[in-house]
Amino acid sequence: MQIGRPNGRCEKDAAGARRTRWGKRGTRASFGKLEPFRAVGFPGPPRRPPPASPVSAAVLGYGFQHRMAPGHLYAWCFAFVWLWGLVLARHGVRATLVDITYVKGAVAKGAVCLDGSPPAYHLARGFGSGVNSWLVHFEGGGWCSNVTTCLERKGTRLGSSKKMAKQIAFSGILSDAPENNPDFYNWNKVKVRYCDGSSFTGDVEGVDPGFARLTKLCQALISGCSAGGLTSILHCDRFHDLLPTGANVKCLSDAGFFINVRDVAGEGYITAFFNNVVTTHGSAKNLPPSCTSMLPPGMCFFPQNEVKQIQTPLFILNAAYDSWQVRNILIPGIADRHGKWRSCKHDIDQCSADQLQILQGFRDDFLRAVEEQGNSASRGLFINSCFVHCQSEIQELWLASDSPMLGNTKIASAVGDWFFDRSSFQNIDCPYPCDSTCHNRVYEDLLQA
Repeated sequence: MQIGRPNGRCEKDAAGARRTRWGKRGTRASFGKLEPFRAVGFPGPPRRPPPASPVSAAVLGYGFQHRMAPGHLYAWCFAFVWLWGLVLARHGVRATLVDITYVKGAVAKGAVCLDGSPPAYHLARGFGSGVNSWLVHFEGGGWCSNVTTCLERKGTRLGSSKKMAKQIAFSGILSDAPENNPDFYNWNKVKVRYCDGSSFTGDVEGVDPGFARLTKLCQALISGCSAGGLTSILHCDRFHDLLPTGANVKCLSDAGFFINVRDVAGEGYITAFFNNVVTTHGSAKNLPPSCTSMLPPGMCFFPQNEVKQIQTPLFILNAAYDSWQVRNILIPGIADRHGKWRSCKHDIDQCSADQLQILQGFRDDFLRAVEEQGNSASRGLFINSCFVHCQSEIQELWLASDSPMLGNTKIASAVGDWFFDRSSFQNIDCPYPCDSTCHNRVYEDLLQA
């Protein structure tokens, strides 16, 4: 079935933004996810990154007391499935619940979550013309940067597959409805769950991902959101090399272009944090050597130091005022001890003129980092001026009647046109508050800011 243009066939030619209120106290305010707040060291880095030391599942062990009781975690998982189903129904979206699969053989090879449990994924089989096409999407969820924060995560779904929901809803780029996802609806779609706290860069050896056995694979899109979006950048070329020769392989990073800037107090907070992440997880050997040969490994967690060397076609989908980066890189808690930024971080419409000027400076830094990567014809860009984080998994943002647009193009169309070489797309939005198609986030609980 086609909706006016090719879908998944393996062919070579083939004024006043809306404000979305989401998230009560005790949850991370994020589209598409309902997760324990702070108990997993999220939404941001710890308030003061302590010195890091190497850590692994063996160091974390299996006998530590978890901060969140198992019963509470299962309640959160159930609440997530139930609540997200209500949200999708409210917006008239058909979403498919997809069962979890555990990679049990990975444990013997050392590929484990923080608590030693096996990694997991959700697979929706392709059909029709999409049976030989694959979309692999990496889940996000921040990072842990030391033993303390990794211990906090290991008792949650971000550190243990035992705590993950048995089913999750697929929507947006993962939807199987042609009206909601016209280019990828009938592909094989895999959502890889996130439980190692390092954007899949931990020190693991000898794991066969199984892609070499997909001999009939003819096209693939490697994607991810947030920390998963960073994963799709860090491992883009590596995944390309794993797939059959001749396959059309491209990568999509959604909200994964984290930039290296000083916070409002003038400190390099995110630099210290990423250095600790890399040291804690022993990530250096799994970062692209094209970067680590020139820069300290911690600097190779910043896409601005990576993207120029990536050979595989890459699409960057990001908000210039990314709400996670504003709240955790530009204005981490330690840089706002007196709470002067609290209302602004909670709702961009509440920012003062002076604060907006600083946010405009952040946008300038973000665009400079993106533009330094060049304008290769194989690259795609959809950089809007919304206050949001992650836009590909959420139907109302990916493709709906009132989805965000650049020009007259919605995100789903931009990505599809780029992937199938129908047309190039490298568009950057005008500054806030010019874009009336945005769905700006409003964090209802000021304690989250």
